[in-house]
Amino acid sequence: MTTTVITHIAGLVTNDPALGEGPLGLIEDAALVLDGETVAWAGPASRAPDADHRVDAGGRAVLPGFVDSHSHLVFAGDRTAEFNARMSGQPYEAGGIRTTVAATRAASDAELSANVARHLREALRQGTTTFETKSGYGLTVEDEARALRIAAEHTDEVTYLGAHIVAPEHADDPAAYVDLVTGPMLDACAPHARWIDVFCEKGAFDGDQARAILTAGKAKGLLPRIHANQLSYGPGVQLAVELDAASADHCTHLTDADVDALASGNTVATLLPGAEFSTRAPWPDARRLLDAGVTVALSTDCNPGSSYTSSVPFCVALAVRDMGMTPDEAVWSATAGGAAALRRTDVGRLAPGARADLTVLDAPSHVHLAYRPGVPLVAEVWRRGARVV
Repeated sequence: MTTTVITHIAGLVTNDPALGEGPLGLIEDAALVLDGETVAWAGPASRAPDADHRVDAGGRAVLPGFVDSHSHLVFAGDRTAEFNARMSGQPYEAGGIRTTVAATRAASDAELSANVARHLREALRQGTTTFETKSGYGLTVEDEARALRIAAEHTDEVTYLGAHIVAPEHADDPAAYVDLVTGPMLDACAPHARWIDVFCEKGAFDGDQARAILTAGKAKGLLPRIHANQLSYGPGVQLAVELDAASADHCTHLTDADVDALASGNTVATLLPGAEFSTRAPWPDARRLLDAGVTVALSTDCNPGSSYTSSVPFCVALAVRDMGMTPDEAVWSATAGGAAALRRTDVGRLAPGARADLTVLDAPSHVHLAYRPGVPLVAEVWRRGARVV
């Protein structure tokens, strides 16, 4: 192993309060020492130990690589017309997913894998070093299993989402589709996934169906997460807490009881502002969640229908401008919060022992992510101790 010291860092976000100021563990005029693929030391530049190699950050900010804990990248086709219709006044409904299902089923494995790789390169250039992605655009045993096999070629954080919507072939018999999702489809998909997810929403799956699906997944060793309370009030959030799901994602329409449940449990509230931006829906109230003590993550929800963005910096800016988050809270949620939503401790922070995944901004402070929205501020990205952008 060789060591590298990165010095002349204007502001280093460690996400370790023991190392620096506040929840971000912010260190000014800092240095960071990497030992192979991991962080060995973080602190003031004046006290940095020697290393085999020296890199000058040039007075720029350094923060952990973004952890995008919610995306839908195994797809084919385009939904520009649907987006244009929404922007012309039509409401968003879950049924638009069927358009992508048809295109995905018709695509080859090579086409689907190439599309995942293209979006990951795009995300990497914007500072994302860890990501989760789901199936959900196949909705047959064969197509869901191949989606997960393809996803697993690109990430360890793979989620089985056979319960995205009821497959068109089962539109008249949703119970039969739930039996398929919890039976033969689960058997085929479980070996390729870490997580199981369900879209608990009007037009998709109700609370009883969602409970049956997630419980069956847990029995097969898959960990639960859930699309909850995106389009309306519903049982999703409280079901997530009941089943100790890692995250309840969207959380746009919440009762006081929902907020209390999240605050008392271990489930992370993952907010996806790209979806509200792309559907002109009400913004999630991040301030309400944070003030109640809920752990919040920010993610892109990158998908071709309701949130076609791979940019975590864009989501950070939206969260600060429209969801009541401070820049510090938004950056924490897009790094350490995303890691918590994946139940990971090795990413989302830059403290000794963590994986050496980091983003260097062409700016002196992480606050510029919200201060200069839409500007390509990511100057360098390092993954496992090596510069990749």
